[in-house]
Amino acid sequence: MKRSALIFAACLFGAIFHARGDGFIVVERPFLIPPGHFPFAPLEVSSHHVDVKIDGQVAVTSIDQEFYNPNDQRLEGIYMFPVPKGAHIDKFSMEIGGKMVDAELLRADKARQIYEDIVRKMRDPALLEYAGRDLFKVRIFPIEPRSRKPIKISYTELLRSDAGTLTYSYPLSTEKFSAQPIRSLSVKVEVKTEQPLASIYSPSHKVEIKRDGPNRAVIGYESKDEKPDTDFQLIYSSEKRDVGLSLITHKSGGEDGYFLLLAAPTVAKEAKPAPKDVVFVVDTSGSMAGGKLQQAKKALQFCVENLKTDDRFEIVRFSTEAESLFGKLSEADSEHRKRASNFIADLKPIGGTAIADALQTAFKARTERSDRPFVIIFLTDGLPTVGTRNPDEIVADVKKGGDARIFSFGIGSDVNTQLLDQIAEGTRAFSQYVLENEDLEVKVSNFYTRIKEPVLTNVRLEFSDGVRTGKLYPAQLPDLFKGDQLVLTGRYTGSGEVEAKLTGITNGHEQTFTYEVKFDDSSNDYVARLWVTRRVGFLLDEIRIHGETTELRDEATDLARRYGIVTPYTAYLIVEDEDRRRVPMADRSMQSMSSDATARAEVAKAWDGFKEKKDGADAVANARSQNALKSAEQSGASIKYGAAESLRGFALNVPSAPAESDRLTQYTRQSKFVNGRAFFQNGKQWIDASVQNATNRQHVQFNSEAYFDLLKQHPEAAPWMALGQNVLLAVDDTVYEITE
Repeated sequence: MKRSALIFAACLFGAIFHARGDGFIVVERPFLIPPGHFPFAPLEVSSHHVDVKIDGQVAVTSIDQEFYNPNDQRLEGIYMFPVPKGAHIDKFSMEIGGKMVDAELLRADKARQIYEDIVRKMRDPALLEYAGRDLFKVRIFPIEPRSRKPIKISYTELLRSDAGTLTYSYPLSTEKFSAQPIRSLSVKVEVKTEQPLASIYSPSHKVEIKRDGPNRAVIGYESKDEKPDTDFQLIYSSEKRDVGLSLITHKSGGEDGYFLLLAAPTVAKEAKPAPKDVVFVVDTSGSMAGGKLQQAKKALQFCVENLKTDDRFEIVRFSTEAESLFGKLSEADSEHRKRASNFIADLKPIGGTAIADALQTAFKARTERSDRPFVIIFLTDGLPTVGTRNPDEIVADVKKGGDARIFSFGIGSDVNTQLLDQIAEGTRAFSQYVLENEDLEVKVSNFYTRIKEPVLTNVRLEFSDGVRTGKLYPAQLPDLFKGDQLVLTGRYTGSGEVEAKLTGITNGHEQTFTYEVKFDDSSNDYVARLWVTRRVGFLLDEIRIHGETTELRDEATDLARRYGIVTPYTAYLIVEDEDRRRVPMADRSMQSMSSDATARAEVAKAWDGFKEKKDGADAVANARSQNALKSAEQSGASIKYGAAESLRGFALNVPSAPAESDRLTQYTRQSKFVNGRAFFQNGKQWIDASVQNATNRQHVQFNSEAYFDLLKQHPEAAPWMALGQNVLLAVDDTVYEITE
């Protein structure tokens, strides 16, 4: 009898843990198997596609999953689908193998009991994440051996509007149920609104947005061989005015609040785009020979061909000296475009790198004061070797250039990253770095497509009395372009409804848009983490460019630990800080790295290089990493990319230590951000970053009555307890040590 119970539990554990997709199958019946054999291999999913159609506030979600049974036994089970949190389901239908089937929708209280019963039986807490959600379930039989079982679900929900901003969510967080990455995953959302669409933003995934006129858009996310660990979220708003604005806040405990502001031009009317002045500055020094110059030529040809007829432009090529094509800004008519095309075709690589002279020549192209947006697109692959070579002097001269925007493209590794970053930031622009194996033409053409139609320039934002804001990122607001949007994060004190004024220049005239927004105590933890990601990027950049101070280092370390912003450098700072504070090893965030003297020594060298190196391959990797954090739009994706770039820089800086680099890669992946908290994995245990601040300690055995009592008393802890059987968790002033 005991043996049958164990086999049954193993069946439950195997099926649940290894199922893929938003829904999963719990296999119910044990099978007669030879002693010592695991009952069955995991069910697999060959595809998982989600298609969403949103009309106003009504969203219809269609899911297409295909499970595969790789076993020799016929299986029977229950398919479960946790309903998205906050969804008010109007209709739910299901199709299995081409036949419509009846299914049961359980409300959260009944669903919670089912989740807990499965946890008790299979001794795995993964389903606790869904406690508090409704449950859709249906019996599935048979699941034939070596066969596929297609499942289609469709449900309709009414999305909640918060001051004109709507949020769509889909339960895609399935990493804990997946033994292998999902082979093919896609989410497609079609949005249709009555008023013109303004902001379209995903805080969870890096999505592609294609607008189709003023009232429609298609948003897509696609990946292969992925283990999703974050639910899909989409936020959108509509606005009858030319520029829409949305405010999302987060406040917890006694801390100041966090806010996310989205501002985007609508395309309510096909207004003639504002004319602009553009100077293309291209490096033709000897080091540009070969593929780099050829790609630069193609990129310039693309930009010239896509100038508007009312635009004016100039081209400056520079090596040992700077040479302009026209000597001034010229109309983008067919004659000037043809001359530009011939000039670009004749560019040849020779000589040094006169960066200061090139930029001053670009400024001189603007012979008269104008209200037009003035953009300089600057392509270089080298350090200043001719004329003014002091980076501080070059940056100071650039800042005297008034309202010019200098977008810098550093090509290859022989560029002064700090110089290019400071030039871009000092002119409300940004810098990008293109590696030897990347396509410069694609990077530049994609960028130019994004900024070719300015809508609002010299943007300013003001709030009325009642709320005080600060620590804004970006600190200087960039210009707004058609099809683009401003993603601004910051801190605030106070609360209530206030007036927001967004002011800028459009078609040569100042225009102000006024909105009523509300700062409240909403809970949107992704807002806090997005601000922290940008803040950590800013703090590390201050260290990289201006030097390390105790204040900068301590704040970056504390925020990185509390919010799981883990890169090689923040991991090093966390370990060093906990060592200095003599935190007991059992409570440390990254115990393996703490005891890895070799890796710590090597990353310490890399950290010194981070602070000192301005050029070289590792400096470029660090700059790309920092830019990812400073301009993050989705914290999770940006942290992963930033960590990958830092690891590349670490490997370049310490080429003799590939083993340490590999281990460090693992260290950066042993953290999760769950329901507003960062957790670090140490062996089988997950450690809450907050435990170092708690005073009381209590031991709780997993799956005991005390365990479920804790869950009932603190339902907010369910997602944290879902991490595993061994969790060190802080709730209020008590550390609960949950062990198996």
